[in-house]
Amino acid sequence: MTLTGQMDLISRIEAILAPTAQALGFELVRIRYGGGTRPVLQIMAERENGEMSVEDCAELSRTVSALLDVEDPISDEYVLEVSSPGIDRPLTRPKDFARYTGHLAKLEVAPPVQGQRRFRGQLAGLTGPAEDVLRLVPDAGDCVEIPLAQITKAQLVLTDALIAESLKRKPQTDFAEES
Repeated sequence: MTLTGQMDLISRIEAILAPTAQALGFELVRIRYGGGTRPVLQIMAERENGEMSVEDCAELSRTVSALLDVEDPISDEYVLEVSSPGIDRPLTRPKDFARYTGHLAKLEVAPPVQGQRRFRGQLAGLTGPAEDVLRLVPDAGDCVEIPLAQITKAQLVLTDALIAESLKRKPQTDFAEES
């Protein structure tokens, strides 16, 4: 499958799934499709508050599976995976970059920005008239502004600060001792 064909397929799948996922209280974070002899359709989602339990994954998986069976956008056999983005999540939407301002991320861009294709640094917020430009403070160097449209891949880097923030966001469970 060509890259354009794959992008068209992903757009079609997103159009099929997004309204139902949203009605169930989920936001689609990323959809990927590919692989060798047995391709994988990966649906990454979360609730609006950023949480995604195992039960949420199972619920969304059953719903997605039924929708895809009816619409049949993929004619060949494939494996369906529904997952949460995890702590060191990919950054795919403008709100992801804004939400994780202050955290460390690694990015790939095309075409190059200031002669570089890869960056690693602290997210410093969005700017521009449409808030469509990322401000990034690289590990070494001055702040760089990167148009979101040029970012081909972005992911948070697992740090102690990111883990601490993730733990703060999760509801605490009290375990009662049995007598």
